[in-house]
Amino acid sequence: MVDDSQRVAAARVASVRRAVAASMALAALAMLAACSSAATDDPSSAEPGASMVAPVVVDLAEVDGTTIEVDAGNVIDLTGDDETYTAWTADIADESIATFIPGRDDGSAQFDPGIEALAPGETEVVLENGETGDVVEFTVEVTEAS
Repeated sequence: MVDDSQRVAAARVASVRRAVAASMALAALAMLAACSSAATDDPSSAEPGASMVAPVVVDLAEVDGTTIEVDAGNVIDLTGDDETYTAWTADIADESIATFIPGRDDGSAQFDPGIEALAPGETEVVLENGETGDVVEFTVEVTEAS
């Protein structure tokens, strides 16, 4: 037979178990809420100006004699040279409009050379590969960022 003291003790144990379970559930919900608000796939929730714009990709074998249009703040990725991509240098007529970004290998990744568009305007670019002797000339037209 169960007396009153045993019923009270059983009730207290059950109450403590419910409190512990409720605390654990609240802690789990809090962690999930923190994770979901920190990592969102919704680009509309990002801060203004935080979205990333894809670079203008140009093949070195096809750019000679062309005009490349790019928004200010964006870059031109010069592709197509997997062997001597670090050997390219540039002569840019007006470096207030665009600047050259040399190709590089940091040991874990390889980066193509590129042109960074700084301000609206037009400038001539002459690229030269110091290893192969290849020369490529083109115009960069930088427009207002849209």
